[in-house]
Amino acid sequence: MDAKFEYLLRLGDNALVLSQQLAAWCGHGPALEEDLALTNVALDLLGQARLWLSYAGEVEGRGRDEDALAYGRDGPDFRNLLLVEQPNGHYGNTVARQFLFDAWHQQLLAGLSRSSDARIADIAQKAVKEVRYHVERSAGLMIALGDGTALSHQRMQDAVNQLWPYTQEWFESDAVDAQCAAEGIAPAAPSLAAPWRATVQAVLDRATLAMPAYTGHQRGGKQGTHSEHLGHLLTSLQFVQRTYPGAQW
Repeated sequence: MDAKFEYLLRLGDNALVLSQQLAAWCGHGPALEEDLALTNVALDLLGQARLWLSYAGEVEGRGRDEDALAYGRDGPDFRNLLLVEQPNGHYGNTVARQFLFDAWHQQLLAGLSRSSDARIADIAQKAVKEVRYHVERSAGLMIALGDGTALSHQRMQDAVNQLWPYTQEWFESDAVDAQCAAEGIAPAAPSLAAPWRATVQAVLDRATLAMPAYTGHQRGGKQGTHSEHLGHLLTSLQFVQRTYPGAQW
């Protein structure tokens, strides 16, 4: 197992899958400005996915480029977190999922900006600038909806409660995480828990939402064990390439 390759897949797959999720809202957002903003976030993540997966292909050394890794792998070969493959649901579900991810993503990229691998550090330094905006945007929506009407408040609380079990696997360290941390490639996974929780707590407080007390959690995404939702997403994402292999426009 090449730990760096596996870690790069995790980074690329998180961005790719979440980008595909957000792209599904294009033309369906609750307001034109929000529709455009969410599409821009999707494009930011897609650009990050391209950088991570391109580097992963180089590290692997088997001739697979970003497209081969995005369109040619089956579900069990994906290494994204379970959170990002959870359904869009109503807009409050999408907002809650985005904020919980953004708060972690920002902390991760800040750590990766100091990576011993110069290529990873360079990608992270560029990406973290985009993600600062992502956090500001999703946190603002959490506050506006959570501290809005009684209905919006209840929907946001329900969304946070529903997604909370998927927010802990990213802090568990497996062999890949441990090796990358030991080599200075990436920050230790558990080290991100405290700052993430502090950020989330501060926003939930302003949104008049309660942080769930539930302590159990779902895991497996980083190792390739996914929910049925990823399969449905990949069917849409990979349809053209799988139907017409090697097709070019």
